[in-house]
Amino acid sequence: MAALIGPHASSPDSPERRRPAARLAGGYAERQMGAAPPGRQAEPMTIKLPGRWAGHAAALWSLTYGLLGLYWALGGAGFPFGRHDPDWEPGASLLGEATPEAAGPVIAVLGLAGAAAGLAIGLGARRGRTALLAFAWPAALALTVVLPDMRVLMVVAYAPLLLVWAFTGVPGGQPLGELVPWSRINLLVLLLGGLLWGLAALSALRGRAVRGRWADPERARRWGRWAVVVAAAIPACYDVSRLAWAAGIPLGVTEEFWRFLDESGLRWGGLFLSAMGIGGAVLTLGLVQRWGEVFPRWMWFVAGRRVPPMLAVVPASIVSLMVLSAGLAYWRLVLVRDLADWSMWATWLPSLTWPVWGVALGAATVAYYVRRSAEAGTRVEA
Repeated sequence: MAALIGPHASSPDSPERRRPAARLAGGYAERQMGAAPPGRQAEPMTIKLPGRWAGHAAALWSLTYGLLGLYWALGGAGFPFGRHDPDWEPGASLLGEATPEAAGPVIAVLGLAGAAAGLAIGLGARRGRTALLAFAWPAALALTVVLPDMRVLMVVAYAPLLLVWAFTGVPGGQPLGELVPWSRINLLVLLLGGLLWGLAALSALRGRAVRGRWADPERARRWGRWAVVVAAAIPACYDVSRLAWAAGIPLGVTEEFWRFLDESGLRWGGLFLSAMGIGGAVLTLGLVQRWGEVFPRWMWFVAGRRVPPMLAVVPASIVSLMVLSAGLAYWRLVLVRDLADWSMWATWLPSLTWPVWGVALGAATVAYYVRRSAEAGTRVEA
């Protein structure tokens, strides 16, 4: 204890030695949490940001996809948007009416511009950083949230089942290739590009401190709890209906539709998705629970060790983006196609809350990262 509170505290008569142990521990925790002493303003939050590799990676992705755009513009096969998409339906995608002749050149030009911007970020350019950020952030938003749709979440959620169906066959006899056509894989490619551009944008912020009351660890703990409650509660409506279908109850759907689910075996796919939703809700609670920071005892091989923050931050961030994108796509479908059939409410109504779910999960993830960064006691300049 003397090593913790200073060399002058080793004397039995020292006032510091006479303080209760709990008070000493509390003061240490305050310093670790970044709390400012009374009368002093809290220091700006400093976080670790990606290195220059992120700009180079975004540049490489942009150049590659730009070349694809040029290929499509010149008549190449495989254009994944518009009516070339086998999943095409009105309102599902913002590029639902795109053609290779019109969209191909635009993709090529944006890809070339992205390659130049990403290379500049990767080289650490200081001049024109505002312009680079003005390109990087919209690119990240468009590629992760605006252009993808619910199929990204569907492919990721069904990935374990797809591995099983590769050997057993898809229930109902549907070819496996129809579940993962190039148009759906392309959406994953777009998501990857958006993530790289988000990292590149963060990389361009190196050298700037993150300021704001929201970045105070104690404040983040409070608003993070509310975000976790919302992010864990919203999927419950979706999960309840799918669990009911698996139990033979046509909750929120017509008898005819439930018979289709039963005969095709797809109701078991819904059960799998609801199980994943419940598991995701439990993991979301970990963002404010002790076991989300220290591995619990039943994980004997890592029990008692600190949970690496990125182990929670990375997947939670990606899922929040996918959920937000899927929710916005459902809103487009409802507004464009007027899908508000109340006899089938379970197929569309719960999904309209997904944008709130995505935002709440993203906020909860930010709060978790702020707290864990402060608790680590390392303040790396952004």
